[in-house]
Amino acid sequence: MIRHYYVSDDLEDLANVEKELASAGLTAPQIHVLSEQDAGVQNHNLHEVESVLKQDVVHSTEVGAIFGIAGAMATLVISYFMGLTTSAAGWVPSIFLSIVVLGFCTWEGGFIGIQSTNINFKQFQEALKKGQHILFVDALPHQEVSINNVVKTHRHLQNAGVGSATPYLVVRAQEIFSRFKKIMP
Repeated sequence: MIRHYYVSDDLEDLANVEKELASAGLTAPQIHVLSEQDAGVQNHNLHEVESVLKQDVVHSTEVGAIFGIAGAMATLVISYFMGLTTSAAGWVPSIFLSIVVLGFCTWEGGFIGIQSTNINFKQFQEALKKGQHILFVDALPHQEVSINNVVKTHRHLQNAGVGSATPYLVVRAQEIFSRFKKIMP
């Protein structure tokens, strides 16, 4: 999948684009609008970016986990070379400490991430500050023509590039879950 980014200053037009994309076979998990005007996005029934995903929580947590793994390994190596593992308690305190180091670094990474903008959306900060909105569409290769046909009929949309999309399996799982919610009482 590939993600297409578009910038617009008209939420009404974005609502029409979203309806046309849905008519062309794209599903709700493939289409999102990023905006600082959350009330306007909701009023137009657009699929907004979840607030937690506007922050860099996921990416920063992953980075924190990498540092945590390195810290946990260093804790175990230092414990071994200092001879702490040969005591009556053995490896248990060292392993416990390494788990604590891993957990703390991962948590700290997420904590740092919640205070910063998602790394994938930093390029759009100026447009968002100007009151513009970002439409992004995750497309499969066979959907490219449909997207281009819809986009070329909307003059308010400006192409803002492409990027890596949400993995197909995640999008598919969201579609299945959405259908499940509709069926269940």
